[in-house]
Amino acid sequence: MISVRRAGERGHENYGWLDTQHTFSFGEYHDPRHMGFRALRVINEDRVKPESGFGTHSHRDMEIVSYVLDGELGHKDSMGTGSVIRPGDVQRMSAGTGVTHSEWNHSKTEFVHFLQIWILPDRRGLEPGYEQKTLAPEAMHNQLRLIASPDGRDGSVTVHQDARIHAARLDAGREVAHPLGAGRHAWVQVARGAVDVNGTALAAGDGASVSDEARIAIRAGEAAEVLLFDLG
Repeated sequence: MISVRRAGERGHENYGWLDTQHTFSFGEYHDPRHMGFRALRVINEDRVKPESGFGTHSHRDMEIVSYVLDGELGHKDSMGTGSVIRPGDVQRMSAGTGVTHSEWNHSKTEFVHFLQIWILPDRRGLEPGYEQKTLAPEAMHNQLRLIASPDGRDGSVTVHQDARIHAARLDAGREVAHPLGAGRHAWVQVARGAVDVNGTALAAGDGASVSDEARIAIRAGEAAEVLLFDLG
């Protein structure tokens, strides 16, 4: 069974410095029909203007994954971490018992376009933590690359939940497939381009939940970038 969440149906806020689309309820946008899917709580597609960003603010008891599509995102946090996240990088911050951080676009001319993903942790009160990995472009080219997992295998970042995130950049006409274990569920998010998921057409910004399917086949109708969440 596939249930589609169209890009144009998402929550939308434009604060001038930030143009953001919410797949699930977030902040001032609330829709009781879209509160998340399994442990996946937030997928925000954010575009941040040059020399702007998220000032220092706090989180707790959440696994936060950032995936940059264009531009560079500067990160600082109360754990002493300072980094820059670029396309091909994946960042995981475990808020745990509490962390403060900021995310900033230091460019004078270029927007930052990224996906902000929140996953509910498997337990509360974790020690805060930070991790960032750079993925080789060829590892995602026409194949699904594991970028986050509970055990950090295959060079993925570690999330404290029974959740695995895969990413792929597909040429037009290419297909990737993922087996879905019994009792497991998936969410497919199209970051850009257009794909067909088990016979259902999805465009950029669209997402879809997948349940009771043994296999997920993703075929690109045009060059595309997708994230696939395998969830317990």
